Amino acid sequence: MSKGKKYFGIDISAIVFDVMDSDDNYYQFSNDKKGFKQFFKILNKNAICIMEATGYYHYQLASFLDENNILTSVVNPLSVKRFIQVYLSKIKTDKADAKMICLYAQTIKLKFWKGSSKNQIESLQLSRSIDFYMKQSTALKNKINSEKVLGNPCKIVVLSLKKSLKRLQREMKVLEEELIELVRLENKDLLTRLESIPGVGRKTAVSLIVLTDGFKRFDKANQLCSYAGLTPIVRQSGSSVKGKSRISKMGNSKLRKLLFMCSLTSCKHNKGCKEIYDRIVAKGKSKKLALIAVCNKILKQAFAIAKSGLYYDENYKSVLKTVV
Repeated sequence: MSKGKKYFGIDISAIVFDVMDSDDNYYQFSNDKKGFKQFFKILNKNAICIMEATGYYHYQLASFLDENNILTSVVNPLSVKRFIQVYLSKIKTDKADAKMICLYAQTIKLKFWKGSSKNQIESLQLSRSIDFYMKQSTALKNKINSEKVLGNPCKIVVLSLKKSLKRLQREMKVLEEELIELVRLENKDLLTRLESIPGVGRKTAVSLIVLTDGFKRFDKANQLCSYAGLTPIVRQSGSSVKGKSRISKMGNSKLRKLLFMCSLTSCKHNKGCKEIYDRIVAKGKSKKLALIAVCNKILKQAFAIAKSGLYYDENYKSVLKTVV
């Protein structure tokens, strides 16, 4: 444990959060502003707070602590779970989890959390709302088709469904336009440069900026690939166990789906992506594996462009090599 530092492991849920400090003191507070203020009273300038990224439950507390200059780290729940398994702990309570989080924090090099800007928060809310409407839109389209399959669809039902679909599409358009304007406010130049990548359109470029916070949260391209869940997992042990390599999928599923859609176009029009796709397929590998490689290539190109300040140039490979 760092000299003079005091760690606070936090297990957080929708209603309360349990705290265990490095001196084995246990506390419980309500997960609201009142609870945050009560918790803050037991902290000092040497406090380090650690919590898991549990959906959105952790966000308000992490933001509150960051605003009050308390060092805060938001860690991957899977990493904590594996740490608990190493300790062979069979006790599963909120108090026990808080203690294990505290112990985990003392064994690793922590990366401290920084809250998002107002623009980034609004952009994420808009993006999530667009996704929600998109799912509803798909469901309505499927419902309209299923009604037509009946042979004699009820006119009033089909008309109602079509009206609802049009209303959703109008709402999506309004939100998409607002999202683009928000992205332009802080990342206009980056948006233009990302759009210079063959195969990356306006919606993809906007989503990349929003989901990565303008690439500011990543120092290396490999970190970004891991965040997207596109890093390979190799299953091999001795001479008998040789499982198929696959991607981890332990990352941002929205970003991963976005890249897969983009890869279909990129492997035709993006020189670097086409080369890697053709090379993998020529070796007899599956097309799916080739598309995964294309997804990684797109991310690395986007990262290099974001960090270098340059536009895409298929003949200027040195930027991609040095930045990645």
